[in-house]
Order: sequence, then C-alpha cells, then structure tokens
Amino acid sequence: MKDNSALFEYDSAVRAEAGVELLCGVDEAGRGPLAGPVCAAAVILPEGVRIPGVNDSKKISEPKREELFGVITETALAWAVAFSDEKEIDEINILNAAMLAMKRAVEALGAKPELALVDGNRVPKLDIPARFVIKGDATSASVAAASVLAKVSRDRLMYEYDAKYPEYGFAQHKGYGTKQHYDAIDRFGVLDIHRKTFLKGRA
Repeated sequence: MKDNSALFEYDSAVRAEAGVELLCGVDEAGRGPLAGPVCAAAVILPEGVRIPGVNDSKKISEPKREELFGVITETALAWAVAFSDEKEIDEINILNAAMLAMKRAVEALGAKPELALVDGNRVPKLDIPARFVIKGDATSASVAAASVLAKVSRDRLMYEYDAKYPEYGFAQHKGYGTKQHYDAIDRFGVLDIHRKTFLKGRA
C-alpha cells in the first residue's frame, strides 16, 4: 500500500501554521456526469490519526473506497455529505452547484471547523476561513478523506438509479457520458434525473 504519511503531515503543518485544531477537508464528486446530483463531503479528522490507504479517491479501487468509507466515518471527529441535484445544476450551472453542495456539507458538520481546505482552485462562500488546495485530494489527508466519502456516496446513489432504471446502465458508467449511456438515452429517452443542460440536442 502506498505510503500516505505526507498527506497527514500536510494537515499537521496547516494546523500549526494557521493555529487551528479543527481542520476540515472538503471535496466533491460528479461534476462531469450527464445524470444525477453533484455530491460533496466535509471531514474533520483528529490530529495525530493516520488512516492507511486514504488518498485521492480516483486512485483507489471501488472495494477499497467502500472499506475506507467505514474507517473514515468511524475515525472522523465530524463528517457530512450533501448534494446539489440535477435541477439545481441546470438552474445555476455545475460550478455553482458544486460550490453549493460543498457549502451544505460544511454547514451540516456536527462540529464547526476553524478552517476549511477545499479541493480545486476556488472556495464556496462559508462563514469560516477557507483555502483552496489545487490537487487537494492528493495533498491533504482531510481533503482525500472527503473525496472518498463524496465518491462512495454518489456511487451508491447511482446503484439505486441502476435498480430503478436498469436499461440505462448506471451501475457501469455512474452517469458519465459513455457510448452505452448515450445509446440508452437515444433509445429510451431522457429521464428526470438527467441534467438537461448537459444534453443539448437531446433534452
């Protein structure tokens, strides 16, 4: 298993530099798909803890992500998952919807963080100090943990959609624009859960 101690050391350095204890990592999953919500997660890990395997969720297999979900949620001082649905995405665009989901996740935490580290190159409007971290899910343990919770939570929802709409193949493509997905849309039509602004010419 790849050593991830640098991610935890990064968080420790940020806590020391900023003079904070409760550091929150924030990330989202699902900006690109044609269907379903964008999902965000916020995680406050205790200082001194190490969770083997935590990393950018895209670098971890699905079974490992599921396993880590349980470890992270049991270890975290506080965690929350939130969504912005396809209707909001169509109304306010995907970037604003992702920011909204991240804001909701932070506000849903059971403890108020003193500082938020947000994956990417911008931060949502929060009532606490926040910093963006480019490639944060490969830099900060807290952000990496949030990336795992967001990805697993969204994938679980996609499996529910797959059971409801089996002909669309959501279990395979998770809503992304694969040939299989486009072929299903052309054959069976656009669903309520599809993002209409992502399907110009089809919706």
